[in-house]
Amino acid sequence: MKKNLTMLILASSIASIGISSTVIAQENLPYQKPPQSILALADVERAPAVSMDSKKNVMLLTYRSTFKTLNELNQSEMRLGGLRINPVTNISSSVNYINNLKLRKVSDSVEQQVKGLPKDALITNLTWSPNEKKIAFTHTTSNAVELWVIDVASAQAKRLSTAKLNANLDNPFIWFKDSENLLVKVLPKNRPALLDSSKDLPTGAIISNADGSVSQNRTYPDLLKNRNDEINFENIASSELHKVNINGTSSLWKKADMYSGESFSPDGKLVMLTTIQKPFSYIVPVNRFPSKTIVTDLSGKPIKTVNEVPLTETMPKGFSATREGKRNMVWRADKPASLSYVVALDGGDPAKKVDYRDEVFSWDAPFDQAPKSLIKTAQRFSNIIWGNDKLAVITDSWYDTRNEKTYFFNPSNPAEKARLVFDRNSQDIYANPGRFETKRNQYDRRVLAIEDNKAYLIGAGHSKKGQFPFIDAMQIDSLEKTRLYQSTYTDKIENIQSIEDFAKGDVLVQIQSKNEYPNFFFRNIKNNQLNAITQFKNPYEGLKDVSKEVIKYTRKDGVQLSGTLYLPAGYDKSKKEKLPLLIWAYPAEFKDKDSAGQSTHNPNAFTAPSYGSFIYWATRGYAVLDDAAFPIIGEGNTEPNDNFVPQLVDNAEAAIDAVDALGYIDRKRVAVGGHSYGAFMTANLLTYSKLFACGIARSGAYNRTLTPFGFQREQRNYWEVPEVYTKMSPFMNADKMKTPILLVHGEADNNPGTFTLQTERYFQALKGLGAPARMVILPKESHGYAAKENILHLLWEQDQFLEKCLKK
Repeated sequence: MKKNLTMLILASSIASIGISSTVIAQENLPYQKPPQSILALADVERAPAVSMDSKKNVMLLTYRSTFKTLNELNQSEMRLGGLRINPVTNISSSVNYINNLKLRKVSDSVEQQVKGLPKDALITNLTWSPNEKKIAFTHTTSNAVELWVIDVASAQAKRLSTAKLNANLDNPFIWFKDSENLLVKVLPKNRPALLDSSKDLPTGAIISNADGSVSQNRTYPDLLKNRNDEINFENIASSELHKVNINGTSSLWKKADMYSGESFSPDGKLVMLTTIQKPFSYIVPVNRFPSKTIVTDLSGKPIKTVNEVPLTETMPKGFSATREGKRNMVWRADKPASLSYVVALDGGDPAKKVDYRDEVFSWDAPFDQAPKSLIKTAQRFSNIIWGNDKLAVITDSWYDTRNEKTYFFNPSNPAEKARLVFDRNSQDIYANPGRFETKRNQYDRRVLAIEDNKAYLIGAGHSKKGQFPFIDAMQIDSLEKTRLYQSTYTDKIENIQSIEDFAKGDVLVQIQSKNEYPNFFFRNIKNNQLNAITQFKNPYEGLKDVSKEVIKYTRKDGVQLSGTLYLPAGYDKSKKEKLPLLIWAYPAEFKDKDSAGQSTHNPNAFTAPSYGSFIYWATRGYAVLDDAAFPIIGEGNTEPNDNFVPQLVDNAEAAIDAVDALGYIDRKRVAVGGHSYGAFMTANLLTYSKLFACGIARSGAYNRTLTPFGFQREQRNYWEVPEVYTKMSPFMNADKMKTPILLVHGEADNNPGTFTLQTERYFQALKGLGAPARMVILPKESHGYAAKENILHLLWEQDQFLEKCLKK
């Protein structure tokens, strides 16, 4: 293929999708743009994102382009240990950059342009200093990552150091507690040149061994493959740690190593450092490589090795499985310098029968005393919200049952029995009690907000009648709850962000409607006063007259379903012109019908189309059922995938029946589409039903024998249930496919299991069997698409395909 060829499109030849029946070939087609009604919605200027200081006095507005360019994707790239990095600049090759920054006082509407920003800014890793007077960030040049800082009061930016940072393993700096210094990962001055394996003759075979241990590893992408990869990985992961002052002075703080994690104790007097160790692996990514964690003083002098994790290539089966040894090691937010961590009591194996799965420990600096056991959990540890000496919140869960339990416990007295606060089905959104509110303590860490012996819960408020977010106060002793506030909007959504003043009743909320962009407000829940903070405009005016409603309907087995229905602007519902229908969906697994039938759809959600949705086509004369519910249910000992295909078809039939019953559509002109697992769904629906005139499947997996140790939420391997894997694989049933399908995939897909090969081989099967198919490979794209040229062409491809299949 020529280097300047912009698009590879392979098309099967069938007259039914408008392709000549005598031509079966590859097309050399330059990039196209979609019709104007779609282009006007896709190519818009984004509203800025908002970051506020903890006191809600100052607001940082960050601006970035809606899309990247193909040139941005066409950069040097190395794929090592599950990472994709630019070896020239030493930062992730997939990072989304900010190109402008503004500051404003929350109480004022005047925005200040941050002065002194680098030319053609590529900004990321924005981090407020502990005292919130400075904001540090990185800027990526053509050959390096630089460290910059903003003085908030003057809105002035400056470069701090000429050193080249190493951002290959995420954010390359953290603030010291004093807000005057930063601990920065810098490229070693004498780092060896990276090796180019493509130009070297092999010196021997590449050999891996299996020692007989059972390991259920997924099909990870971008793994190390040979000795040169190992050498390159060590080089790209290695950094020196420098101490950089905001006045620009810098000094070496710790010599080069593969630093993968750095954090200060809450009192700012100790540093926990984690380094990657050898041996590396060719079958698992970097997060399962060996590691070593030490605690040092502020000069970098080691105090204690607190954890050593071996290479983790072998793991038990199941989503509740974990590794042995200390894990989840973090600083306790409620203590000046104490670590907490978790140890599996079942060896990390869900199949073992034990009374307790995990045990939580606390370990006080200087770590010369034995760690203290705080609590054991009957299910797998999920998280802790630290409070004070006598109160913390712990949650455990178990995937197979979808059960989640939350407890109050006394971290100072392990003998005191934990008190059960919530025992719930994690998928039951209508019964979700909300999240515990937190506040900053004396160490500037978030801890459980406790006022007058009360804790506070902020909930999304989903219910059968709609969505009504709320704030509850819970008496810590009795667990009795009192509703302090509940939104009453029926034409808007009021999402509660945080409680700013417990005594006065001031809360931060974000309010939106179908045509009103989400904006921030202060609400006083005692007098109901509402004050606007931001006033961002709707960039999608082209959709303002499009009809939008949530429809609810029933699957033939009684399961309640829903979706958001869009109709073209000006559509007369009384005349009921028969429109073509587009259904966009993504299957979700459930363990019970009640949870599967619950809905988070809200007609008042701001309508913001992305390249991934079908909403654009409401401007092209189509009815669109977006985010249609496609639950796959496996109750009791039955797994959801045991009946995947029939439930898939029942979901689709119910959706079409529901819209058809309203009188709006021609059910002979219905298309279905999805991305990733939604693409897998689409191919199966076209294979096993005659409900659709065509389908669009993007970045999917179609041969489940290529993901033999599980996929999506399937825990069983291929050899346990070969019939399930075979039945669910569209590739294995390609001879049954007779419906036109548009297959799209990113050339550089980085998602486990959805390798680009999946689409290429499926297309070859369909083409060889005479099925109507078209394949589009988007150059340089990963699992999600980013480049403007590719996305606009994708929208054109989809529009052309739908027009041919549903209108002509």
